Amino acid sequence: MKKVFFIAVIFVLSAILNGCRRSNKQPALTNQDVHKVVAAMTNVMIHDATNPPLAARFFAYTCLAGYEVLSENDKNVKSLRGALNEYPVIGKPKSLSGYDYRLSAVFAMLETAAKLQPSGTQIIQFEQNLADSCKLIGFDADVIDSSKHYGQIISKKILAYAKKDRYNRISNYPRYKLKGTPGSWEPTPPAYMVPVEPYFNTIRPLTLDSAAQFVPDPPIPFSTNKNSAFYKFLLLSYAKSGKDLTQEQKNIANFWDCNPFAVQDDGHMLIGLKKISPGAHWMGIAAIACKQTNADFSKTIEVNAILAIGMMDGFICCWEDKYRTNRIRPETAIRKYIDPNWKPLLQTPPFPEYISGHSVVSTLSAVILTHYFGSNFHYTDNVEIAFGVPPRKFSSFEQAAKEAAISRFWGGIHFMDAIDNGISQGTKVGDWVLAKTTKASK
Repeated sequence: MKKVFFIAVIFVLSAILNGCRRSNKQPALTNQDVHKVVAAMTNVMIHDATNPPLAARFFAYTCLAGYEVLSENDKNVKSLRGALNEYPVIGKPKSLSGYDYRLSAVFAMLETAAKLQPSGTQIIQFEQNLADSCKLIGFDADVIDSSKHYGQIISKKILAYAKKDRYNRISNYPRYKLKGTPGSWEPTPPAYMVPVEPYFNTIRPLTLDSAAQFVPDPPIPFSTNKNSAFYKFLLLSYAKSGKDLTQEQKNIANFWDCNPFAVQDDGHMLIGLKKISPGAHWMGIAAIACKQTNADFSKTIEVNAILAIGMMDGFICCWEDKYRTNRIRPETAIRKYIDPNWKPLLQTPPFPEYISGHSVVSTLSAVILTHYFGSNFHYTDNVEIAFGVPPRKFSSFEQAAKEAAISRFWGGIHFMDAIDNGISQGTKVGDWVLAKTTKASK
């Protein structure tokens, strides 16, 4: 009996000691923590009605801050020095110790997002909640403090890099003037908003040589001649993106709407509908892929960073062409020359038509995500369930990108050449970004 009791005591003590060892083990962050940061940013963007190009810029610098921490602490993550234009030597703080680099990466992202986004106070609250949660799951207070300090150091350097991209000069440029020529862009109903980010092409790209590196073929020339190619495009849009749409075509258009400027006219006032940007949608798709493949923390940061870098450069390219060609939207042209009562299925975004931003950004996103997860990646896109948009199933990122592109035709806001040439430009930008970033050296 005594022998049995002795064995039982040894067993209990062993279990307690093993439990102590487990409790003393430093907890580690996962890909879920990265996704939570991106989701928090997206929520702030919805609150602020952040425009699509600017949203991509926010994502790019924020994810770059996290990536920079990893590149100095994980030998499998390459530095982006030499890959990004004017990117400085940042380096790891020599006098700092006792940090958890994953936690530092998350803090670096949060510190950067809080400073970049107008309603950054919401991010600060999220950061405090993160610190409190880390204490509850077993992080030592000293580790949290050191990790946060490291993140702040890197964030300051990334913010200094961002400040030099010339975006802060845009507010000093003259107010954009409408051309007022036949075939040029005009504000569209219901809000008749001023053009969004007409000078976004003037900021420093992250990997591109210039905003005009991948100039697409010119748009079909504007003409009211009923035998012209443009008028045939006009008739095609009128016939195929109006009341005769199938339910599936309507579903596709609404699924990829992603219009932060969408408003509801209740007869007395315009009410913002608060939707995510196309870039936020693709960041959400990246999160789905990382979760589905159980991607580790480092790969998750890398995927988000390279994707966001690609989207920022894609918007710079696209916006260069939008305001250079200054093309009329289908809604304006159809109402002027065919049917004054025509309305597109989707609300027309407030900037020129050519080329299609959804086509560019969705295609480059598909190129980058395919590089990381393969060409036959089956997934369910449930990113916008919170906004009442039902999920859709896809067998590849390319399939999703093509659907996103054609959705702009079904929605009545783009002509087909803007979509086709947008796909071409997006492919080139995606390939370029991967070539630049995957060749970066430690």
